[in-house]
Amino acid sequence: MGIIKVAASSRTSAVAGAIAGAYRDQGFVEVQAIGAGAVNQAIKAIVIAKGYLAEEEKEILFIPSMVEVEIEGAVRTAVRLSIENKDGKLL
Repeated sequence: MGIIKVAASSRTSAVAGAIAGAYRDQGFVEVQAIGAGAVNQAIKAIVIAKGYLAEEEKEILFIPSMVEVEIEGAVRTAVRLSIENKDGKLL
């Protein structure tokens, strides 16, 4: 799975499920959001996914960064949240 892109209108529970599923499969996930509303939904989804994974005794952390992306010919700044194993190791 590539980068999970989150919009302000994204359902947090659906995004959380996608994050947890991708993490289970790969041990690493990247989430990307542009705009305050989208970043808010992404953070809430990560918190929910953290809860899902904690039930399986999997601890995660996320590392925020900013990246430039091109959308319809315009360069925008996005927040990218890299989610990985608390120990920094892939599963």
